[in-house]
Amino acid sequence: MQEMVKLIVGILFLLLGFPIGSYLAKKTKEELKAGQRWFKIIIIISLVGGIVGLIIGNDIIMFSFFFIAIVTSRSLKRK
Repeated sequence: MQEMVKLIVGILFLLLGFPIGSYLAKKTKEELKAGQRWFKIIIIISLVGGIVGLIIGNDIIMFSFFFIAIVTSRSLKRK
C-alpha cells in the first residue's frame, strides 16, 4: 500500500512538470533561443538518469530526472 502511494505521488509530481515547463517557456522566451543545444543535452542526460534510477530501483532519482526531462522538453516545444 505504501509503495502504491509513493507511485501515485510520483506520477502527480511528473504531471506537474507539464504546466511548469509551459510557464517557464512563456516567461523566458529569449533564453530558449540561445540555449536550445543545452536543453537537448539536459533532456538526454535526464532521460538516461531516469532510466538508471528505474533500473537501480531508486524512485527519488527516477522521478527527479524524469521531472527535469519533462520540464525541459516542454520549454523546448514552446518556440
